[in-house]
Amino acid sequence: MADQGNAIDVNVDTLNRFVMASTQDHDLVLLLNSIATSCKLIASAVKRAGVYHLYGLAGHTNVTGDKQKKLDVMSNEMMMNSLINSGVCAVLVSEENEEPIIVPEGQRGKYCVAFDPLDGSSNIDCNVSVGTIFSVFEKEPWSEGDESDILRNGAACVCAGYCVYSSAVELVITFLGGAVHGFCLDPSIGEFVHTRPNMKIPSDGGKKIYSVNEGNSMYWDQAIKSSVHYFKNAIKPYSARYVGSMVADIHRTLLYGGIFMYPADGKSPSGKLRCLYEGIPMAMIIEQAGGVASTGYFQSKIQRILDLVPTSIHCRCPIVMGSKRDVQVVYDMYRKEMGIANVPMIGAE
Repeated sequence: MADQGNAIDVNVDTLNRFVMASTQDHDLVLLLNSIATSCKLIASAVKRAGVYHLYGLAGHTNVTGDKQKKLDVMSNEMMMNSLINSGVCAVLVSEENEEPIIVPEGQRGKYCVAFDPLDGSSNIDCNVSVGTIFSVFEKEPWSEGDESDILRNGAACVCAGYCVYSSAVELVITFLGGAVHGFCLDPSIGEFVHTRPNMKIPSDGGKKIYSVNEGNSMYWDQAIKSSVHYFKNAIKPYSARYVGSMVADIHRTLLYGGIFMYPADGKSPSGKLRCLYEGIPMAMIIEQAGGVASTGYFQSKIQRILDLVPTSIHCRCPIVMGSKRDVQVVYDMYRKEMGIANVPMIGAE
């Protein structure tokens, strides 16, 4: 506890201290420390991007078809270097690399990490919030570490998190079966400090906010169209908030409530966002904060994102996630507008 008469906390709960107390796993402490160090480096680069001419394209396109920004390349190198040299990783998957990176034998550990080093980087030149997303798996005991160790569903994800770079730098993490916790970077000591214990989506659904790229509405199925129509024309209409950086949109949903969607549609039958380093980690955070993380109607059924088994390291998945109140609206529209049987009923808390 901080001394109430002193502005400086003499017993500050840092990220490393929290992870050790929560897991008693020295390797996981080293891993999260490496990720946190990468996030500090990325935050510094983002902050200085204008002065050091880091805006603009790098002249390449990544494996998922996105044009790489200079900061994409730099952020990826920061993450890769930090994780490879942590001594606790076996396999690394990045949005910016076509193939998984197998860590050299002498530096290899037990963890496999999938990450998007700079989510929302298309917004970076106009100074909109961006972030880093990651999921962590533990390789099978008999494995030396290969792609199969990370192509697993959310039940095998031992840790998930994201870092948002904005007016403050916040790191949000959760461990399998645990609560969601937030840490804010204190620049005076260079450490992430535990500031948001046991984060929860408001149990009543929170603020009435819907977040979706309505530029794709002509491609949506009827249930998604009807859901958005309901949000816009309810007795108390919802507010529309869509940043275009998943980290920013999910962070707001986690704190305020509402719903975020990037559904499957006629243009993108599998959705647009990537399963391993966007869908699974954000779904784990949302579910363990008391929300719902669904694919919507996908592969002839409605299912949890965490039940999906990735078919490749860069495969995509549709996303409908947020408060129970608002995801239930979408489920009800699948039943009403499309006649889909066995639509889940979400229990109230």
